[in-house]
Amino acid sequence: MEQILSLGPTPAERLNRARADLRMGLPVVLSGVCLAVAVETLSAARLAALRGLGRPVLALTSWRAETLKARVYDGDLARVRVPEDADLAWLQALADPADDLRMPMKGPLASEREGDAGLARAAIALAKSAHLLPAALLVPLTGPAPEGLTALDAAQALREIAAETVLAPVSAARVPMRAAEKGRLHIFRPDDGGEEHYAIEIGAPARDKPVLARLHSACFTGDVLGSLKCDCGPQLDAALTQMGHEGAGVLLYLNQEGRGIGLANKMRAYSLQDQGFDTVEANHRLGFEDDERDFRIGAALLKKLGFAQVRLLTNNPAKVRMLEANGVHVAERVPLKVGLSRHNAAYLATKAAKSGHIL
Repeated sequence: MEQILSLGPTPAERLNRARADLRMGLPVVLSGVCLAVAVETLSAARLAALRGLGRPVLALTSWRAETLKARVYDGDLARVRVPEDADLAWLQALADPADDLRMPMKGPLASEREGDAGLARAAIALAKSAHLLPAALLVPLTGPAPEGLTALDAAQALREIAAETVLAPVSAARVPMRAAEKGRLHIFRPDDGGEEHYAIEIGAPARDKPVLARLHSACFTGDVLGSLKCDCGPQLDAALTQMGHEGAGVLLYLNQEGRGIGLANKMRAYSLQDQGFDTVEANHRLGFEDDERDFRIGAALLKKLGFAQVRLLTNNPAKVRMLEANGVHVAERVPLKVGLSRHNAAYLATKAAKSGHIL
């Protein structure tokens, strides 16, 4: 009997719909028992409507909670009780550290310690995956959910977010470049509706030998604007130039801006760096981990292109470990020490001291 194809959304498609809703300020329904909305995009009108449904709780990562001196009872997050008189400005001040130094006292804050934190964990993971600040307001449902909202199973959403991205080739064409006239650009699209990733192939590298390769995360400020705050632009140019000189190589351009937190949050981190925090401290104050990237994508792309061995252009041992753990043998780590300037010396020193980069 012929199987009838469902036209309804898959769990991955529903997850991507939920991300879009959060970015527009819409709540989503989690496991049929609560509404969750990103604080960053929440409006005063929606906050008032949510209060009419029940008592809201603010979910923050443990990093952000530590900055705010809120007690963490759930390991990786805190569920902060929202006072009855708290307005949108109060919530956004807890979510965004921009004014922490000007207004350091935001408490005292009381944290929930009873009950399951799974819904809060799913809400924070959703906000992160939408490149929003990792702070979410949750309101329990005592009746049916409002019509038209995207509904997710919280546990399933967490599994989908943590799952390895499945990528499919979309198109490829010859692109002569300054670094090498024999260049080819491959476009890969993930099945979860996320951003596309690119592979730049230089020459005709053999598939049965270690290929000179680089995993380069997108950096709009460094790659496009020539920012001196990081070494990304010089690393991109140097990697392509070396591949051109050797006549073969592959550079994976992964759309994971700001170590995976997105350009808007990266600019928030830059603003915190201007206040005196280093790059890791800035990420933590925002509520993020040191590095939110998923380097499994790089391994998957290499294997799809037919490469099982690489000579990896990197100063980051974590990339070597990730490739090895995901079935790509790193025959050699090739240092890529370029781009040091008076503007990024402290940044590079922090990467070496706190993130293990070999500089």
